[in-house]
Amino acid sequence: MPGDTLRLNTKIATQNAYDAIVIGSGISGGWAAKELTEKGLKVLMLERGRNIEHVTDYKTANNDPWAYPHRGATTLAEKAKYPVVGRGWAINHPDLSFWANEEDCPYTETKPFTWWRTYQMGGRSVLWGRQSYRLSDFDFEANAKDGIAIDWPIRYKEMAPWYNYAETFAGISGSKEGLPHLPDGNFLPPMELNCVERDVAAHIKEKMKRHLIIGRVANLTAAIPGRTKCEFRNRCWEGCPFGGYFSTQSSTLPAALKTGNLTVRPYSIVTKILYDKNTKKATGVEVLDSETNKTYEFYSKIVFVNASALNSAWVLMNSATDVWPGGLGSSSGELGHNVMDHHYNCGASGKVDGFMDKYYYGKRANGFYIVRFANLFDDKRDYLRGFGYQGGANREGWGRQVAEMNIGGEFKDALCEPGQWSVGMTGFGEILPYHENKISLDKTAKDKWGLPVLAMDAEMKENELAMRKDMMAEGKAMLEAAGVHSINTWDGGHALGHGIHEMGTARMGRDAKTSVLNKWNQVWDAKNVFVTDGACMTSSSCVNPSLTYMALTARAADHAVDELKKQNL
Repeated sequence: MPGDTLRLNTKIATQNAYDAIVIGSGISGGWAAKELTEKGLKVLMLERGRNIEHVTDYKTANNDPWAYPHRGATTLAEKAKYPVVGRGWAINHPDLSFWANEEDCPYTETKPFTWWRTYQMGGRSVLWGRQSYRLSDFDFEANAKDGIAIDWPIRYKEMAPWYNYAETFAGISGSKEGLPHLPDGNFLPPMELNCVERDVAAHIKEKMKRHLIIGRVANLTAAIPGRTKCEFRNRCWEGCPFGGYFSTQSSTLPAALKTGNLTVRPYSIVTKILYDKNTKKATGVEVLDSETNKTYEFYSKIVFVNASALNSAWVLMNSATDVWPGGLGSSSGELGHNVMDHHYNCGASGKVDGFMDKYYYGKRANGFYIVRFANLFDDKRDYLRGFGYQGGANREGWGRQVAEMNIGGEFKDALCEPGQWSVGMTGFGEILPYHENKISLDKTAKDKWGLPVLAMDAEMKENELAMRKDMMAEGKAMLEAAGVHSINTWDGGHALGHGIHEMGTARMGRDAKTSVLNKWNQVWDAKNVFVTDGACMTSSSCVNPSLTYMALTARAADHAVDELKKQNL
């Protein structure tokens, strides 16, 4: 809804009691608010960071390249202020205020961990890569078949209708491929592969039985109610004034506000979930106002914890410590453990001859996806699980070097024409759920508000390191099969967190002795508390997880309301 502004109710409610409290406003928190309010519940959504209004607060989204200070280059002062964000591409965001203030919100690293956070309305839904894929039963059954960790308590058949539901509302564009290991969805028309990508796809399918498809992405290729289709600007992480991609601001928040049942309170750090030992239920939350340093209590029948995988675990660890020293949900000994991510920063690229009379339209906010093939069907590797690739083909632009020229009119004329084609792919691999990969409260270090911070103790192990070698080798082999030359492979290393797909700190399971949550995302120790963000994941698959968070949240909200009606919560 371009031009519209949604003003949030940020006043402290005179009556601090609600039907439900949602902690966090990102992808899963927005979905929780939407689902619960549409089912008639009065909901309080708490965001620890600032408010971000749709359209009006996307300050750089319509800037011309020359309008940025320093032409968009990051300064040394900015790099010093954001040392963690500065470890990778995130430091190049044109508005660094979108990232969390690292001086106010530190963490400690027992092992290197790149935690890219954003504390603002909408969370990382404003910044995410938007790639949206379903898990399959190859993923839901993997732990059980491999004898790794614990079994998922759900299967694809249970999730399929919720994937349908989430895709329809969010607006996922993609192609239907009929692959059992990457289930098709309820898609809008797909974006198009360009000519070189189509050529590479044909070669690797014919010679290697591999599938290169257009990415399945939460960018609209056709308008849906309240939102305009993608404009092919490829500036999504600045916030989309057109609502062309799914975010809390463009999608779930307007839907929730429309019901009249939502109250939103930014600058609200949830310090703990309030727990009643007699009823064995949560009664609400304690909130520290980050602007005034005043503490408030809000009460509710149910609590949805959607603060992102690591912060959700922090909230649980800081709650009910008089009953469980490790916090609410720690009775199994698994809270904070089994930290996962997706490892990437390795792949292959090369040059493509020909196609010099071909180009492409616009700046497609998407790339290609090469579907997992390792350790599936008759394929067997010396490691467990697998990986996919994300990538693209393009032509060199005006910024390229011309070996024969570096000055003069002929040089400028040459740069007016696009250069050679190149193609590249980056692998995204699964990380196994190791119990020893964990986070914990570091009570010796405090944040700006005197609260304990998280200590990160997680790393890749032999399985992932073996997979990375294969990710490069297979990338090179596919490019060679497609006739690409001057091929380069790289491995830039990976510290957990860098994939921005943190998962597993409060995993789902079938048994309260080995998991934090049951099959409905309820905390075993307090069944009116639901956790539906990345913390709940039992394994990580190798596909982007956000669509699964959406589907799990909608499913859990439906169950929660049903249980409330039955007076079971």
